[in-house]
Amino acid sequence: MDVGFEHQSQAASNAGNGEARGRHQPPSRAAGRKLWARASMLLLQNQFRGIIRQGTLTVVAPDGRRYDFGAGEPLVTIRITDWAVARHVSLDPDLAVGEAYMNGTLVIDDAQLHEFLDLCLANLSTGTGNWLRGAWIFLRRLGRRFAQHNPVSVARENAAHHYDLSEALYESFLDADRHYSCAYYAAPNDTLERAQDRKQRQIAAKLLLRSGQRVLDIGSGWGSLSLYLTRVADVDVTGVTLSTEQQRYSCQ
Repeated sequence: MDVGFEHQSQAASNAGNGEARGRHQPPSRAAGRKLWARASMLLLQNQFRGIIRQGTLTVVAPDGRRYDFGAGEPLVTIRITDWAVARHVSLDPDLAVGEAYMNGTLVIDDAQLHEFLDLCLANLSTGTGNWLRGAWIFLRRLGRRFAQHNPVSVARENAAHHYDLSEALYESFLDADRHYSCAYYAAPNDTLERAQDRKQRQIAAKLLLRSGQRVLDIGSGWGSLSLYLTRVADVDVTGVTLSTEQQRYSCQ
């Protein structure tokens, strides 16, 4: 059967040293730093107090003070090394927690990362935390329609930025057929090619395709799955991509 492809036109400050440096700064600046640090911690306390109900989360502030939230097990302790992190986490934890962990300004002291995440996930439905966080969520939802505005012209530019790159780049980490994601590994010694082939067979089996059917593959990439379905299931496949290079490669 046939297969076709179409193209559509910071420097973080160390809080422990912050107060020491404050002795050499004008009193007004030192007082401002201290006030800002306290406000950040109050926001964070309010946030966790409204969220952590199952299990116990202990937060060690940059000045060494400890704050406990929730009750019972599991017990997880995190240490914040920068006052700015307290503020960021209190306002946008979805983004700030991951960034702080990567930067080393949020350290998990007596547990593993997955245990900290399990504690957070177990408390997701208990509330949004402080009122400021709730207001931020409301405004973000309100503006989502504008933030996600993605007309064809913009979508094409985004696709070009990501995919219209040198072939050598993708050949360096993809398999020979350029499957892009979700390889299915069944054994530790599986090769990438074997795992991607297993993925294709899984998809074809789940679709229950019959000879002569027509398939629309939206976001067809370099055409690997479309070509496979055409070959093994005897179906007509039309692949659609916004990437000029992917469309060119698919039609070779």
